[in-house]
Amino acid sequence: MKRVGCILLIGCLVLSMFVGCDSGKSSQTQNGKLSVYASFYPMFDFAKKIGGDKVQITSLVPAGTEPHDWEPAASDIAGLEKADVFIYNGAGLEHWTEDVLASLQNKKLITVEASKGISLMEGQEDEEEHATEEEQSKYDPHVWLSPINAKKEMENIKNAFVQADPDNKSIYEANFVKYAAELEKLDKEFKDTLSTVSNKDVIVAHQAFGYLCSAYGLNQVPIEGLSPDSEPDPAKMAEIIDFAKQHKVKTIFFEELVSPKVAQTIASAVGAKTEVLNPIEGLSDKEQAAGDDYFSVMRKNLKNLKTALE
Repeated sequence: MKRVGCILLIGCLVLSMFVGCDSGKSSQTQNGKLSVYASFYPMFDFAKKIGGDKVQITSLVPAGTEPHDWEPAASDIAGLEKADVFIYNGAGLEHWTEDVLASLQNKKLITVEASKGISLMEGQEDEEEHATEEEQSKYDPHVWLSPINAKKEMENIKNAFVQADPDNKSIYEANFVKYAAELEKLDKEFKDTLSTVSNKDVIVAHQAFGYLCSAYGLNQVPIEGLSPDSEPDPAKMAEIIDFAKQHKVKTIFFEELVSPKVAQTIASAVGAKTEVLNPIEGLSDKEQAAGDDYFSVMRKNLKNLKTALE
């Protein structure tokens, strides 16, 4: 993963010259809604559910875009200078956050590291020639793939909205109670369904499903580490193929936002099929327009896991 480049930092400094004089003003939108920026789709979806019609939300990472290597443009920094709340996942996913926040003149901006308070799992390092120790993330950031962790992230978002807009505290708290109950229901569906499957081994394209697998007694076998765009060397490919054969794995999972060619190669070698296991990192505009959200995609994941592991 890359650090924010010099060009972006220079852009931040230039923008601050223009927006600095307004930094002491309230940045709520003219219609009275909180101006909220979310780093990428899960944060956007959680914020939308908690905020309802009291917030106006912008997702920084465009729809359908893989977020790991994305970096903000100068226009994104300008938006944050006028925002009330900024929500990011943390745990190393948004590698640009520290530099961007340090550059802002908007001192009233409330920032939410949604994963704060969640026990993080250490990640598997990617064996890339050009990946430095600084660029490697120590922890697996995909905490939202456990519904119970998602509930904690929603709670952190709710608390930030209450801080930014105490007049609507009861609305934010009621929305949180509603979706917390739905997340507990989803957690129970996963427990009930996956407790009976015969195979517990899940071969996935990259190491995004550790929290999900840990929560429901599954064994995640990642083809690659935390970076979804890296590719395994021949030795790793052979290791995964041998594992799949020995454990009679019937399905190799891939992700919609990443090329499926490695998963397809392994599946072909062992006589398995491929299927999508979605880390919910970025839904497309079409998917969102069709009504898909965190809950619908998680239930699709559950259906695909059940079929693969029976």
